[in-house]
Amino acid sequence: MRYVSTRGQAPVLNFEQAMLSGLARDGGLYLPETVPAFSGLGELDGLSYQDVAFRVVRPFTGDSFTDDELRGAIDRAYDRISHAAKAPLVQLAPGHHLLELFHGPTLAFKDFAMQLIAQLFEIALKRSGQRITIVGATSGDTGSAAIEAFRGIDNVDVFIMFPHGRVSEVQRRQMTTPDAENVHALAVTGHFDDCQARLKDLFNDHVFRDQVGLAGVNSINWARVVAQIVYYFTAAASLGMRPMDFTVPTGNFGDIFAGSIARAMGVPIRRLIVATNQNDILHRALSSGEYRVGTVEPSISPSMDIQVSSNFERALYWAYGGDAAAITQLMDELKAGGFSISQGALEALREQYLSGRVSEEETIAMIRTVREETGQVLCPHSAVGVAVARKHLEPGIPMVTLATAHAAKFPDAVERAVGLRPALPPHMDGLFDLPERVTRVENDAEALKSLILERRT
Repeated sequence: MRYVSTRGQAPVLNFEQAMLSGLARDGGLYLPETVPAFSGLGELDGLSYQDVAFRVVRPFTGDSFTDDELRGAIDRAYDRISHAAKAPLVQLAPGHHLLELFHGPTLAFKDFAMQLIAQLFEIALKRSGQRITIVGATSGDTGSAAIEAFRGIDNVDVFIMFPHGRVSEVQRRQMTTPDAENVHALAVTGHFDDCQARLKDLFNDHVFRDQVGLAGVNSINWARVVAQIVYYFTAAASLGMRPMDFTVPTGNFGDIFAGSIARAMGVPIRRLIVATNQNDILHRALSSGEYRVGTVEPSISPSMDIQVSSNFERALYWAYGGDAAAITQLMDELKAGGFSISQGALEALREQYLSGRVSEEETIAMIRTVREETGQVLCPHSAVGVAVARKHLEPGIPMVTLATAHAAKFPDAVERAVGLRPALPPHMDGLFDLPERVTRVENDAEALKSLILERRT
């Protein structure tokens, strides 16, 4: 399996190399040259999540990992997901199902990918003796998942940037309370897109990148996307592998792009529906063909407070028929504020994705409505997904909405909606009593480089 950059000027890599690189050296994102067809869809029902994960992920890894290495990594990763089904389906209403992805150690869907790639990183680094520096940008959940997955792992230093004052208190404390020496939480002045832009600055400084062995675990990392493909397979298997729709609360576009890979592999996904909050650049782009960066508006669903959705570049690459020069041109135009999607590419995107937008008031109302109707308490991101999904329900077609985080990660928003503060699970008892370790950093690439060089072990 060979991986190519969306911008066409970076070396072709194998899976392990693409995983350890994260962002391609030309600034692009890695994709497989071809998407493998999956045989045996009808054989998945009744298998464990781990068994399905092995069958789905294996074609993407090529000869980078042996069967035993990959299976061991999968077993260790998903031992940390507490629910027996790992990603259970819960029926909200006739024909509408919630895919619960919050049973991992940090209570968010990011655990499914981060736990696995941490295990794969550890195997690769032990084999090579290499030491790396992971730097990530987070709107809340990626950072805590990365710190939890990589803390204490040999040969890895982890620096996670999050926008100061723009994540929930639970999200922040999950990043700032671990005491492992190899993890560092950095509160950056600005919003998530600033953190993401600085991350790309670091990767694009090839001297610094090589000096510290820079690696990335944001959803720009292809291995993250691969791990997220699995739960589309398990959900579809549970519903009999018949045509179905998925609605995905969407920020950086990695989770829903994984759904498009699952569909390309053979899962009978009829529609993939992008659900956005008030920071609705993806909905606007799919509706109008204009991808124009606006101002990030803080919301009660902070993991979606994004204007530059990095993984959308992968979708554009497919929509433009693999034209790397066209993608490079679009990304150059994005630096100046945005770009127009060609009519042919827009039609290709609309064949893959629908979209919808939900206001703050609608999000609050949906949390309240779902609790009244079902007793389920949704996090605000999941509520955005459910609200958009309800507008796209069709008789006879199952709808699966991804529940991306546990309600307890956003207690203020939930209390505002339903008058109660959801409790954290027992394994997080004492989170609010632990001392925090956090460093304030200005929105400046040079300041970040200096800090990383000083702190890494």
